Amino acid sequence: MEVVVKDWWLYQGDGDRADRRRRLADLPAPPWRDFSGTPDPRYTPPDCRGPAWQRTMERGEGYVPEEPESDIVNTALYLRRPLLITGKPGVGKSTLADSIAADLGLGPVLRWPITSRSTLRDGLYLYDAIGRLQEANLDHLRPGGASPAANMAARYATEVPPDASPATVDAIGRYLRLGPLGTALLPQDRPRVLLIDEIDKSDIDLPGDLLTLFEDGGFEIPELARLAQDRQSVRIATDDAPDALVTVESGRVQCRYFPIVVLTSNGERDFPPAFLRRCVRLHLEPPGPQKLARIIRQRLQVDVTEPGNDEYQQLVREFIDRSADGDLATDQLLNAIQLRISRAWAGAEDRDRFLSTVMQHLTGPSA
Repeated sequence: MEVVVKDWWLYQGDGDRADRRRRLADLPAPPWRDFSGTPDPRYTPPDCRGPAWQRTMERGEGYVPEEPESDIVNTALYLRRPLLITGKPGVGKSTLADSIAADLGLGPVLRWPITSRSTLRDGLYLYDAIGRLQEANLDHLRPGGASPAANMAARYATEVPPDASPATVDAIGRYLRLGPLGTALLPQDRPRVLLIDEIDKSDIDLPGDLLTLFEDGGFEIPELARLAQDRQSVRIATDDAPDALVTVESGRVQCRYFPIVVLTSNGERDFPPAFLRRCVRLHLEPPGPQKLARIIRQRLQVDVTEPGNDEYQQLVREFIDRSADGDLATDQLLNAIQLRISRAWAGAEDRDRFLSTVMQHLTGPSA
């Protein structure tokens, strides 16, 4: 099957990664998606090195997008809108976020896994008021008693008053850390990729809470917004690492380039129309035989279409047939082929047990 590449594509487009990344950074924003944040010159986001980037590359390079998928991803890039991906478990929804970051060289993916208890603030920032109070109490036990800064930390553990002193400002910065969503919204000259995974598992209010954030491209940290007028700059940690500090001015984080937000949903709930209209939507169907062959070639360097690979072709057919009785994930097929490459479960008499072990249904009567 011929691989299609279109002139206007950035993701999966022509040219090397650096060239397409520059085109992305230079892309004019729609007037309603143009933001004004000023980058902190002392903060450098993670680059394409290190363990976190290696994990992103390992996940992303094995993803094989179809032409319609690349069309929709690039539409989201041009419009600077969140990408809402729906589909059955195991079709590669979250892996697409890694594929975007790897293909364009945008650094490690920021990840926010959603549960029924997740709130908007969890994604934006964390404030350890209890830890701050505990440190102040420990200072009382040290020789000489508590320092003035510790006394202020204990007094203002849950709130910073308008007349806070510089010592109080320095103290509170150690107990604040941006979450993955907050880090993604930092002002930068090119976007970060943020994965908000399984948004359909959230509390009913979270999609609505995200609406204003997606429109404004920024948020306020109340604990910092109440600081004294003469000391409004505070350096706090980011989601990338505790020592990756960034300056927040007047308690406000405002993006410069809207991040590439990928939201995934297994279809367990419906979303309000106001939320849906702010997203570019992509539905991923389970891969067919041709796409499965491309995925296997990409991930395992095995061409199942070559003569002599009949056993692997049979595994692909078994995977497709078993998918008719309940959901299976593509990585289950990859596991099966990897085991056969290693000559595990080699006996013909074990075949049924082998398939039942590595291709156990995720849904359906036999799950």
